[in-house]
Amino acid sequence: MEIIYRDKKWELKGNITARDAIKKIGLNPEEVLVVVNGELKTDDAVLKDADQVKLVAVISGGSR
Repeated sequence: MEIIYRDKKWELKGNITARDAIKKIGLNPEEVLVVVNGELKTDDAVLKDADQVKLVAVISGGSR
């Protein structure tokens, strides 16, 4: 599968959870959203070899 985050790309084998894949590439699973083949998924989704995974940074904040 291909994982894309900002301007970086990784190739990983499928049949692992999104959370494990995120950890494997050195990111914190709580800081990104997972989009698999154009669909928002939870980090417990099992990824397949043919999937294209985009990670989107979570932005937090708000008013006081």
